[in-house]
Amino acid sequence: MGTENVALMKMARESLKGNWGLAIGTFLVYYIIMGFLQGMAEYYPMIGLGTLIITGPMVLGLSLFSLTIARNQYARLQQIFDGFNNFGTALGAYLLIIIFVLLWMLLLIIPGIIAGLSYAMTFYIIADDPTIGPLDAIDKSKQMMNGYKMKLFLLFLMFFGMALLCILTLGIGFLWLIPFINVTTAKFYEDIKEGAFTLETI
Repeated sequence: MGTENVALMKMARESLKGNWGLAIGTFLVYYIIMGFLQGMAEYYPMIGLGTLIITGPMVLGLSLFSLTIARNQYARLQQIFDGFNNFGTALGAYLLIIIFVLLWMLLLIIPGIIAGLSYAMTFYIIADDPTIGPLDAIDKSKQMMNGYKMKLFLLFLMFFGMALLCILTLGIGFLWLIPFINVTTAKFYEDIKEGAFTLETI
């Protein structure tokens, strides 16, 4: 079903050619901002609440950035802040996903993992359709991931193996791995989106 994961990874590497510096810098800025806020939250609880509120828009911004690179379009570091242009939807989707995954986790770990995989395309969907509501985006992600959850899980397992190797580089390898993961996931979204649209037109 769909393009092989290895092929998606190769396509992501091709899209990142000439963009590695921008991608590494962009994700580094994102994690510096979020890490600083989370660190401050240990001393100032209100900052923790603020961090929770802005995480959704920031994740949406990363999805926009990753999709732009995956589509071989002109990407900009500032895109990580573009999610604030759709603040309400991004926040709502982020909070709903947390709630739904936690509820499934109350049953067992595996249902929670399955739920997380089902919702994995939500922010890419919002990036493509800013008019969609958070719950509709989650529902659309669930529909798109029908039949593809195991494929995405296996892709993440491959990345997990790479992450173990990155530890041997004292973490430096993560500078390349994290953008690679995100652009490959954006390629995954593009691939199953085309399949979903094809099914809808049959």
